[in-house]
Amino acid sequence: MCGIVGYLGKREAYPILIKGLKRLEYRGYDSAGVALINDDRNLNVYKAKGKVADLESLCSDKNISGSAGIAHTRWATHGEPSSLNAHPHFSESKNLAMVHNGIIENYADIKNNLIAKGVHFSSDTDTEVLVQLIEYIQVTKNLDLLTAVQVALGQVIGAYAIALLDKREPEQIIAARKQSPLVVGIGDGEFFLGSDASPIIEYTDKVVYLEDGNIAVMRLGEELKVTDIQNVQLNPEVQTVDIDLGQIEKGGFPHFMLKEIFEQPECLRNCMRGRVVSRTVETHVLSEDGDAPAQKTTEMGVVLSAIVDHKQQLLNARRIIIVACGTSWHAGLIGKQLIETFCRIPVEVEYASEFRYRNPVVTKDDVVIAISQSGETADTLAAIKLAKDMGAFIFGICNAIGSSIPRSTDSGTYIHVGPEIGVASTKAFTGQVTVLTLLALAIGKEKGSISNDDYQKITKELWNVPEKMKEVLKLNNKIADLSRTFTYARNFLYLGRGFSYPVALEGALKLKEISYIHAEGYPAAEMKHGPIALIDSDMPVVVIATHNDMYEKILSNIQEIKARKGKVIALVTKGDETISKIADEVIELPETLECLEPLVASIPLQLLAYHVAVCKGKNVDQPRNLAKSVTVE
Repeated sequence: MCGIVGYLGKREAYPILIKGLKRLEYRGYDSAGVALINDDRNLNVYKAKGKVADLESLCSDKNISGSAGIAHTRWATHGEPSSLNAHPHFSESKNLAMVHNGIIENYADIKNNLIAKGVHFSSDTDTEVLVQLIEYIQVTKNLDLLTAVQVALGQVIGAYAIALLDKREPEQIIAARKQSPLVVGIGDGEFFLGSDASPIIEYTDKVVYLEDGNIAVMRLGEELKVTDIQNVQLNPEVQTVDIDLGQIEKGGFPHFMLKEIFEQPECLRNCMRGRVVSRTVETHVLSEDGDAPAQKTTEMGVVLSAIVDHKQQLLNARRIIIVACGTSWHAGLIGKQLIETFCRIPVEVEYASEFRYRNPVVTKDDVVIAISQSGETADTLAAIKLAKDMGAFIFGICNAIGSSIPRSTDSGTYIHVGPEIGVASTKAFTGQVTVLTLLALAIGKEKGSISNDDYQKITKELWNVPEKMKEVLKLNNKIADLSRTFTYARNFLYLGRGFSYPVALEGALKLKEISYIHAEGYPAAEMKHGPIALIDSDMPVVVIATHNDMYEKILSNIQEIKARKGKVIALVTKGDETISKIADEVIELPETLECLEPLVASIPLQLLAYHVAVCKGKNVDQPRNLAKSVTVE
């Protein structure tokens, strides 16, 4: 949530800042603003409620010159969305301007103390409290800006990523972070700043990911300086970012979400590349006349560096605990079934937001798997710290390279699906499920808890899943057509069993997120324990009814729905002749193994949510009140 962009160099800052804000729109926001220091050392701040386009309109007749600037998209926490509460915020003298992501928990006490000392406030935000505190310390103690920032940050409680301008020092930007991401891009005599790398990669591939407690000082003509609050000089690692600019453009699609849905076959291929390997095996069959000619067969295998490097911790786990939020939690539910089935290790799946605030029983014999697309989810990071402090081995599954979660774990695996811009996760979900499948197969093989025949069969079929996804994507127009029928609905019910139950949860979440239609996912057998009371002719019910061991049970559930005049949208295996005659709408899926059905069945549910939302005229990529990365509680 929220987005920070900064620039310091010789170019005009405004175009870089505005383009950067647009690249960060996916994070979710309700207002935007920019601060610029021009050649006359004037510090101009412009802010607007609404979209970045509204900020551009506001700035159309303003002085937007200057080669030092910071910009922000705000997601309201303290104070309603308004131009007054939008960032950047001035200090009282208007010498300083600051942008901030995060929450200052003790802002009220600090604000009351400053008011008592004569400081006047203009907004309702915790951010203004911090910039006012920095200036008060700077003035009353006669300190330079860096020292004042260090002293102020020592007094605040909470999470922050900040960027600060002082019009008296126009060739400097100071930035700092704690529990909220911030990236510094290093160019040729210039610096860039971003909440992630997306605003930066157009200009440089050299970045520094600031760690918790880091304060970065960017000055023209000098190298990047990084200290901590105690002014200890640090030596940050300069990393190379490998992101294709085309990955964060729409590429001819009307929305990022649709583009990312269609990218999934290639993304999963990238996710498996180098991890699913094949080898030719020669076998000799003895006969009465001696050796027969060698027979060559191809075997598939899974190779994960984490298994090689940390075999003992993973294979000897007494228990695995998966911590995640939202869509990642749904992936975790699938991971639980995969790991318990293939590895015979007990697995618990926890909401990170609940895990961190109770007193969980965690031991050094446990493995905690943390799943997060962004790698910056605040609750998941806090859950990792808690589990690490209790001695558990921490394994991360993440998409964003260099983000906080991979840096906080003992080991892990990137999903490598590329930047995901749409707020409603699609390719990250299937990428997470793919990595969990690979992990379960690899551990199961090493433990000997899965037979070689099953291991080979599942691995080979997993490699074929991207082609089956392409078959499903050919149904896009059909799903778009049937979606129009259901835009009237105020409620949806999603049902599945076994591996398909988490897919039902995820399908319902997608519809809620982008169409604002109330939807709930249930295990199909639980329908009779309450939800069946809701079913009538106005209630669409999406049922994942592929041909597996639960088929007859699901068939009975569908008959119960139809007896109450419910409208059934059924996902069935291609060639189904029974449920297809009963359901109101049918989406045929290519046949695959039951344990891999989530990868295939999730795509039509993503498309259904997308097309319903488009028909309702909703902002698919930036749904209201939602942020891509939840970096505060």
